[in-house]
Amino acid sequence: MQSVQTPGQPEPLTRPLGTAPDAGAVTTAELAPAPYRPLLDDVRIAVLAPGAGGPEPLWELTELPGGPRMLSVHADDAPVEIRLSVPLGDAAGYWHPDGGWRRTLLADWAGRARVSLVSGHAAGCLYDHAGATMLAFAAADPVPELALRFGVSEEHDTHVVHLSLPASNQAHRLLFVPRAESVAAAMRALRGWFAAEITPMPVPDSARTPVYSTWYAFNQDVDADSVETQAALAAELGCGVLILDDGWQELGSGRGYAGCGDWRPDRAKFPDFAGHVARVRDGGLRYLVWIAPLLLGPNADCFERWAPYAPAPGSTPGAYVLDPRVPEVRRHVVQLCTRVVADHGLDGLKIDFLDEAMVYAAGGGHPCPDTADIPDVGVAMTALLTEVRAALEESRPDLLIELRQPYTGPGMAPFGNMLRSFDCPADATANRVRTLDTSLLAVGGAVQSDMLMWHRDAPVEAAARQLIGALHSVPQISVRLDRISAEQRESVAFWLAEWRRLRGVLLDGTVEPGRPDDLYTLVDSTGDGIRVVDVHSTRVVPVDLSAYGELVLVNGAPADHVRVENTGPRVTVELTVHHPSGRMIDRSRTSLAAGPHTLPVPRMGLATLHITEGAG
Repeated sequence: MQSVQTPGQPEPLTRPLGTAPDAGAVTTAELAPAPYRPLLDDVRIAVLAPGAGGPEPLWELTELPGGPRMLSVHADDAPVEIRLSVPLGDAAGYWHPDGGWRRTLLADWAGRARVSLVSGHAAGCLYDHAGATMLAFAAADPVPELALRFGVSEEHDTHVVHLSLPASNQAHRLLFVPRAESVAAAMRALRGWFAAEITPMPVPDSARTPVYSTWYAFNQDVDADSVETQAALAAELGCGVLILDDGWQELGSGRGYAGCGDWRPDRAKFPDFAGHVARVRDGGLRYLVWIAPLLLGPNADCFERWAPYAPAPGSTPGAYVLDPRVPEVRRHVVQLCTRVVADHGLDGLKIDFLDEAMVYAAGGGHPCPDTADIPDVGVAMTALLTEVRAALEESRPDLLIELRQPYTGPGMAPFGNMLRSFDCPADATANRVRTLDTSLLAVGGAVQSDMLMWHRDAPVEAAARQLIGALHSVPQISVRLDRISAEQRESVAFWLAEWRRLRGVLLDGTVEPGRPDDLYTLVDSTGDGIRVVDVHSTRVVPVDLSAYGELVLVNGAPADHVRVENTGPRVTVELTVHHPSGRMIDRSRTSLAAGPHTLPVPRMGLATLHITEGAG
């Protein structure tokens, strides 16, 4: 490893002495001053140990194999504040894992976050209008609670990121990637480092197989016969997993969570739950159920027993949150999850609302109780999830665990192998954006779409649009398959078959989705001599057709054509065009010279070009 520390001479303080203390500062310019030094490219750094009363913490920047840099800060077991500053230049946006739709530039008085193992990840990327990165970083340790401030400093014409880290007897470490051509390229470098450092949970092939979920199809109105009907149809269409969502358990009605806690099957809906699970599994599907083990509702039989360990109400209506910092709670959750899987012959769990544990994060108004043995929520959740996985794998070595945003970061890789996008019912754009966001830093587990839904009387294009929005993830279907039209079923079968054929490129290839603030409207994926481009606006697709054996064009845009710019020499191609339903509507042989071409591909349709002459 090569040390590339360049501390140089401190720059002038950003504000005169005597500024207001950090608490209550509206903008970062009002914070207590600190000397900045060059770090990497145009990034400058200041490191403070607030309240330590000693010298400025020591730091070093080391080059790692493959190009990333590791910042190590030594602070003698004191809390640390790391401040990063970048001149605005031609900055266009700032991406971070929990940014949602706020992916342009915020003012520094608006950019705030508190992250931990189960709520996002301390990572971010500032990029310019060409899509190149200006700052790309991630905390090397994803577990501890950490506070961030970020945004444009109006006073200094810079973009700043301030990270407040808890005291540690080890070095505080941040990863940086030098200037890269895109956000995705920078995240690949970070993801590569995490993949080498973190051992993820094994990912069986079933975690990478289309899923049928009951949630949007049934909500809580589920029963054994209805689920088995859907399971049989889903297996015929190519699904390999069924997830029974909320509603299977006693008191699972009303869309609230006041009944959570006992996690026993509702015998009126499932008279023989284990027998029902066995029948679905015999039909070729692996079976998971939804569970929210940290939620405790006042209507549950166990409420009185566990209420002392759940003092805080959650953001989920009607429920309180068990405090994972308490060892009794962790043991209870492990026993609960183990019982549910073992008693009913399940293949795994869809574990929901783990982020509710953040109600006990530092500064949240719920100090650590005397019964707690781990004060940090992230550390406590690491202990809990380690025990849950170990206990479940004793009986299910090919265990499936679904996690969802915002707890899908690198630190969760050992605890789940299905990483789902946050709820976005019927929103194909949100599904595309959120699954690609998740995949930028996902390690190990298979990224999953939110469940796909559409109206049974909608045109087939509406169904295809939902499937196209989930193209770069494992699709989860959630419609009543016996009630949709025959054309919609044909569309589902076609797109799932194409997805399975192209799965290696879509999930494992090099995926370049473009600028985050453009909402990934042209996504370019390559692997094994195949290039897949899905277009979601009237964009021109630049491609050297001679460089690939096969080009797949997915038209998610409103026009009935796709425009291609052949940047290479003339080629001869066999062109096949499919309707959104999957019906073939054209097959021809044509020659495409260098330059622009307009290919007739219907909206929500697909074209495949096999290059037969001129390919390199």
